[in-house]
This record gives sequence, C-alpha cells and structure tokens, in this order.
Amino acid sequence: MAELMEAVAVMEETGFAALGLDGRLVEMLVGLGYEEPTPIQRQAIPPLLLGRDLVGRAATGTGKTAAFALPLLHRLAAAASVAAPVKGRPRPPAALILVPTRELAIQVAKAVERYGQPLSVRVLAVYGGQAMHEQLRVLDRGVDVVVATPGRVLDHVRRGSVKLDAVTSVVLDEADEMLDMGFAEDIEAILAGTQAGRQTMLFSATMPPRIKAIAGKHLTDPVEILVARDKVAAGTPPRVRQIAYLVQKQHKLAALGRVLDMESPAAALIFCKTRTEVEDLAEALGARGYRPEALHGGMSQDQRDRVMRLFRAGKANLLVATDVAARGLDVEHLTHVVNFHVPGEAEAYIHRIGRVGRAGREGVAITLAEPREQSQLRNIERATGQRIEMARVPTAVDLRARRLDVTSTALKTAIGEAEVDRFRAMLDSLSGEHELKDIALAAIKLLHQAKGGDAEEGEDIPVMRPEQPRNHDRNDRVDRVPQRRNSGPRMTRIFISLGREAGIGPRDLVGAIANESGLPGSDIRGIEITDRFSLVDVPEDAAEHVIESLNGARLRGRKVNVRVDRQEGGRR
Repeated sequence: MAELMEAVAVMEETGFAALGLDGRLVEMLVGLGYEEPTPIQRQAIPPLLLGRDLVGRAATGTGKTAAFALPLLHRLAAAASVAAPVKGRPRPPAALILVPTRELAIQVAKAVERYGQPLSVRVLAVYGGQAMHEQLRVLDRGVDVVVATPGRVLDHVRRGSVKLDAVTSVVLDEADEMLDMGFAEDIEAILAGTQAGRQTMLFSATMPPRIKAIAGKHLTDPVEILVARDKVAAGTPPRVRQIAYLVQKQHKLAALGRVLDMESPAAALIFCKTRTEVEDLAEALGARGYRPEALHGGMSQDQRDRVMRLFRAGKANLLVATDVAARGLDVEHLTHVVNFHVPGEAEAYIHRIGRVGRAGREGVAITLAEPREQSQLRNIERATGQRIEMARVPTAVDLRARRLDVTSTALKTAIGEAEVDRFRAMLDSLSGEHELKDIALAAIKLLHQAKGGDAEEGEDIPVMRPEQPRNHDRNDRVDRVPQRRNSGPRMTRIFISLGREAGIGPRDLVGAIANESGLPGSDIRGIEITDRFSLVDVPEDAAEHVIESLNGARLRGRKVNVRVDRQEGGRR
C-alpha cells in the first residue's frame, strides 16, 4: 500500500494527475502499471476535461482509447456528484462511443469498464450478432456508457431502448473506417438525435474530406491534434522488421509455408482479401501441419469468441482473417503480421503492421507480393517513409539448415534440464554395446525427425527478382501524376436486384457487401442506384466471392439477387 501511495505521489507531479484527472482514476492507472501519458493522451486530456470538442488524427496503438475514455469518465463522475437520479427510473446513457466493428466495441467497452471501475461506471457494448433481448435487459437496468456499432445503436434508438437526448458526450472512434463501411447516414442520424450542447470527440487514422465535413458540421470549435507513430531515429533498427517476398501467385501457399517455417512465429495474424480465401488458406495451412484458425464476417459471435480464445491461449498460433473481421483486435503476444497480398492502400498496411511492435515489443511484418504489385510496395514505402526489405523466398537448403538449428537448440535446452538424469541408466546400458558418439547421433536423428526435420520441402519456387527502378526523370514525372480512384486492381461490375424503390442507398450496399463478404469498404467503388436495381464495382478477384456471399441475403427486408452485370460483361 505504501508503494502504491508513493507511486501516486510521483504521478501527481509528472503523470496523469498533472493533467487534472480525478484522483481515483490516477490511483487506478498506477495500479494498472501506467506511468506516463502517451503523446496523444498528453495533448487530448486537458482540453477534453474542459469540455472542448476535439478532432484527433491518430493510428491504432497510440493510446487513443485512454485519451478519450479517461476525460469522459472524469466528467461523468463530476456530473453524477451534482445530479440526483430519479427514484425508480434508471439513468439513461450519458456517453455514447461509436466504433466500426463488434470486435472494437468489445475491446473499447472492456477498457472503459476497467478504467471506470473505481467510479462504479456501468458500460455496455452494443453490436450486431448478439441477441437483442440480452442488450435490452442490461439497458433496462440502466447504463452510463454505451459502446456501439452505428447500425445496432440506431436499432435501439428506433425501439426507444436507447435515449439520445440525455447523451452529453459522443465519441466517433476510427471514423474513417465507419464511413468506409457505409455508416455515414447512421452517424448523421445518431448525431442529429443528441442534444446540441454535447461534447463530441472524433478520432481517425486518416482525415479525408468527408471526415472533415462531419467535423465541420457536428463539432463546435474543436481542438485539433495530430499524433504520428514514433519515428525511428537514424541508425536505429525499427521495432517492426518489414520484409517482402516476391513470388508468383501459384506459388504463394508454398512460399508462405517456407517463410513460416523459417520465422517460427509464436503468434501470427495473416490477412486475406475475402472470406473464401480465409477459409481456403486456413484449411491449406492446417493440412501442412500448422495450427490455424479462420476469422471472418460470416461467423457467428460465438464462433468468433471461440477462435479468439484459442488464439489468445496459444492453442492456435496462426489467425487467418479479413481486415474487417480483425478490426480492433489487440493480441499481446502477437509476433508476426503477414499480408497474403499487398494492401491496395498504404493506410491499410500501416493499420495492419501496427498490431506488432507495440509497447516496445519487437515484431515482424511479412508481405507476399506478386510481380505486378511491386509499384504498390513502393507507394507504401513513400507513404510510411520506411524501407521494406526485399528478401528471397527460403530454399530447400535454407529449410534444412533451419530445421537442424531448431534441433540443435532443443538439444542445448534439454542438456541443462534436471529431468535428463532419469535416462542415465539407459545410456549406461547402451554404452556397453555401442560407442557414445553413435548413440548421440541416433538420438539427434530421432529428435530431428520428431520435430519434422525430414519433412518434404515441397514444390520448387522460382526465384523472382525485383524490377529495377526506372530512370530518375521519369520517376519524378510519374510521382507527380495524381492517381485516379479507379486505377489499380481490375474491377468487376456486379448487378444487385434492388434499388431506390426498395429504399436502398449507398450505405446499405457498402454495409451489406462488407458484412457478408468481408471485403473492405474502401474496395467497393462505382456505386450506381436506379429505381429497380443497383450496380457496384468490386475487385475482379473478389467478385465471385461477393456474389456468392450476397446472393439470397436481405436488404431492407427484401431478398436480393446478385450476378455479374451482363451489359458490361463483368470486366473493366
């Protein structure tokens, strides 16, 4: 207890208490091992405590959850001390935090509940995929903070189970992702239903015009802060080692297997484009002896929870997922992130690799790039200001050497263990018939085989060499040419059998495609809506999966039919 009080005293001078936070929150932070505020916390907390609106540009892993949660809790506690609750009527939510996915809703709700424990704050995560009656039961008892996906909280608003008129604080977390997933209209409707004098906080990794438009319309004289990830000092190796392997599409699975064998990750998150690809890759990796689990938008919440329990417990060491399904996941022991394809946008790459290398931990980001994707790698390097090492796919010789190294390490570890003494009698018996050297060699052989050292190396993988950069003058001209929105991957136009007469809007189409297929909202383009049908452009290599996932689904209560658009032939 004395040590805790001493730590609180130190923090009062230099840490969170110096920012003006409630003493109970400061004591809680000390108990959790928090010492100094992160840059975003140091910049955001003081103005938020004063009730100012705020726009924060910050990536995942910068500490932004605490940056908005702590002042929110501080102000809730202050308001509760002067506002007497109405007898027999549960107090409606005073704070609403909007997030893009159920995973992030769960994660943020747990964090807010943990921070707010000394204040007895009641927190509820509200998201699709969970039984409505369970959420209604908790809401009936009264909650202080609702952390929700926009669509589900709007359902509650329409039912009357969530009252927005009492909300004094609204947080839009990962606002760019919410807009990419088609939640713009839902967000507008929610904000329109809250009181004019509320405090509004908007956090986004990027700040495109549509985010600025929301801030301009719904925030009042906001404080603006920009917090980038810590840049690596010159001559200092980055915490995240970034590697790319150039490999043809048909050899990707074999290349991934070799890379995983060489890296031996304790826990790796492998990103794929579509739900079908996630399932196929997880199945293929399982057949090769790995312990993978799949995670995508087509799974029930119980299935997703089971997968995450296995992964966090170390019973699965590979998690194969889509971007949407993995949004908000934070796994402490994650050592590797693998891009099975080069992400189409630098921001997606930054989000992905930001899941390793947190809190001073080292991590590895691996990308399998096809020859046609080399320009995307260079775009990512320019956007991040960091070099991605181009490496050669491990050969059969590399694998054999690596497996021998694994065997050698296992032997060295076993030699120092006390349990080897129980085999001494066996050694004495064998040494009467064989040379010690022969016995040792036989034991090494058995260990090597047990660890898979004699496994087949698989198919030959052609060596791919990176293309040489073009001459300097031409590169300069190309870099200055603005990229068109529909440049990049080939697109396929799909026909959807519902349009304006069915009440369909862009939000419905993007949300349905993203939720049913796992395709990121940023990959859905060229939306055209007529009275009776809609047309949407999706990446060519994902079109078949999108059609399969969406066919038979319901939009606005009506079953939808989906196919390749016949007039265009499907190719662009």
